[in-house]
Amino acid sequence: MAAARDLQLTTPVADIPGVSPTKAGALADLGVRNVGQLIAHLPMRHERLEAESPIAELAAESIVTARGVVTTTRVVTRGARPRFEAVIEDGSGRLDLAFFNQIYLRHKVQPGVEVRVQGKAKKRPAAVGGMQLVNPKLWVLTPDQAGEQPPQDERIRPVYPASGAISSQQIEQIIGRVLDRALPLIEDHLPTPHRASRDLPELRTAYRLMHRPESEAEVAHARRRLVYDEFLLMQLALAMRRSQRQRGSAAPVLRCTTAVDQRIRGRFPFTLTPDQDAVIAEITSDLARATPANRLIQGDVGSGKTAVAVYALLLAVASGHQGALMAPTEILAEQHHASIAQLLTGAAVSPTLLTGRLTPKARAAVLSGLADGSVSLVVGTHALLTEHVAFKSLAVAIIDEQHRFGVHQRAALRTRGVGAPSEGGLVHVPHTLVMTATPIPRTLAMTVMGDLDVSSIAHLPPGRKPVATRLVDASRVGEVWDFVRKRVERGEQVFVVAPTIDGSTDDAPLPDSPGDAAAAPASTPTGVLQIAESLREGPLKGLGIGVVHGRLAPEDRERVMNAFRAAEISVLVATTVIEVGVDVPNATIMVILQADRFGLAQLHQLRGRVGRGERPSACVAVPSAGVDTTARLAAFVTTPDGFELAEKDLEIRGFGSMIGAEQSGLPPFKIADLSRDRALLELARRDAGAWIERSPALGAPEEALARRRLMKLHGPWLGLADVG
Repeated sequence: MAAARDLQLTTPVADIPGVSPTKAGALADLGVRNVGQLIAHLPMRHERLEAESPIAELAAESIVTARGVVTTTRVVTRGARPRFEAVIEDGSGRLDLAFFNQIYLRHKVQPGVEVRVQGKAKKRPAAVGGMQLVNPKLWVLTPDQAGEQPPQDERIRPVYPASGAISSQQIEQIIGRVLDRALPLIEDHLPTPHRASRDLPELRTAYRLMHRPESEAEVAHARRRLVYDEFLLMQLALAMRRSQRQRGSAAPVLRCTTAVDQRIRGRFPFTLTPDQDAVIAEITSDLARATPANRLIQGDVGSGKTAVAVYALLLAVASGHQGALMAPTEILAEQHHASIAQLLTGAAVSPTLLTGRLTPKARAAVLSGLADGSVSLVVGTHALLTEHVAFKSLAVAIIDEQHRFGVHQRAALRTRGVGAPSEGGLVHVPHTLVMTATPIPRTLAMTVMGDLDVSSIAHLPPGRKPVATRLVDASRVGEVWDFVRKRVERGEQVFVVAPTIDGSTDDAPLPDSPGDAAAAPASTPTGVLQIAESLREGPLKGLGIGVVHGRLAPEDRERVMNAFRAAEISVLVATTVIEVGVDVPNATIMVILQADRFGLAQLHQLRGRVGRGERPSACVAVPSAGVDTTARLAAFVTTPDGFELAEKDLEIRGFGSMIGAEQSGLPPFKIADLSRDRALLELARRDAGAWIERSPALGAPEEALARRRLMKLHGPWLGLADVG
């Protein structure tokens, strides 16, 4: 290794004394390649090293320390994870030890050797009895140590994310070799007055307290600073993007006169709800300014978001510009197109559909109309994002089910603009509205979507009835089909949803966590094609059964859907293509098969397909055979409100899983926890807003470090690399 005075945060861990190439490789697998990353490799928890206790007095589910003589050992190689097992005794009792992927211990832990161990005690099954420690910390005592009094070591020890190739204890030792020399190299991006006013330690102090704490209070003090930093850098990035959009671009000013408002409202065959009126007021206020709107409209399933979207689109058309609505699937785009066309029957404007299935001739005609302005209102899919699509004057862009699109896709629609830059250098962009029927937890909205204004339609329109939700074990699915037959014989209709088309996993939705999915037995039909056939030949024989899925041609899909709407089909077996946008008031029952294969948001969306008519409705969730009730399914059954369900979803799945951090490009939080750190998030949000208001680009010399760290973490996923 280089001389001590030459240590840098960029020094490779392989240059640290005692770090072999094997250990360096193991650290690299954990994302640790240099000293800076080593110091930033924070403990996942801290444990107090308790004094030793007799084995007979060890308490289950506690971190314990014990000493004993090894009596027996064995190596178990069956299974995916080979293990070394040992039994120790101290005269008061027996303690079992299991070390996974540590077969090498058989050479040093042998009968007759005295050892000291520490770990979390677990009760063994009643038939066996006693306690067990799994992968405990281990000290082999030499003969001269064997008679010593047990050390009364009660310091706080960090427990690091580790692997089979390198243990937490080894990582602790390596960090200890460089910590004192590395800490002075850490610069703080927060000025002293800012830290003092918020009771935040200096950054290097926070890292020292995390790695070498003397008390839980020191850990909490250090953690508070590091959590605040994670929130602040993200909030600064979001505030910077918002400022950049507002200061560097302009959108058409769309004024809503009383006459225009009355004409648009006259197109709706219903009276808008107070919630819809409130959101429309927020939107018209946005559109009346030259600053581009960037608003999220969230509402539960069936709350009436589409009517609000149509209002904004028609306001753009009434002002002489164009409007576009982008949906994530063709069936939803087709549904939006049909419903908007019906609203505009007899009007001077009608919507045009643009999807990937248009013939080349039809597509060319649509593109030409968008370019010359003769097409003023378009509904489409990802096809709207291709480089060949050019608008003459796009003033309002609406993205439905925004969570189905990535950050860059949403940005691409905004670049469809309304002309060249103005004389002042402002880039012309459309006002952007994004809609979701998957309510977003407030804390999540403040992070990933912190640069959006948020409008909520919290109440359902009059007439929407609650949907009774039940969870039925797969072994009792026959009772479900008896229930379905009775409801159909009463003139009602039923959705049956499964995750795949033909039973393969290629088109199945991913479960929220790896342990949630379980394969059904081979004899159980798992795809909609198999399920429909088994129902036709079995429990629902004689009933009209239709099938719809994403591989059907649009005309075939529409034919089946029209037959279902007309009640010519009683049971519709489908994949999640009917998740959003399908409105059949006579459909009263939703049966979701292999419900464990769906996320909470999908389950709630599917439930929202029923309960739209006058009759009582029900949703029946049937997990895969052999799958126990998961926390997600339990929450789905007991929580009818989408906003409350979204909060539970965040608690169950966590931040990174819920936003799809890998797909979005957003780095997950390393230490912050949205469920426990909301107050710090609020503080960081306020501080970031005030900071960017003072310095929109963080351009002052004393802000250079904060800006550099912000760009490294959040510049790529937010598209901030070009900010000066």
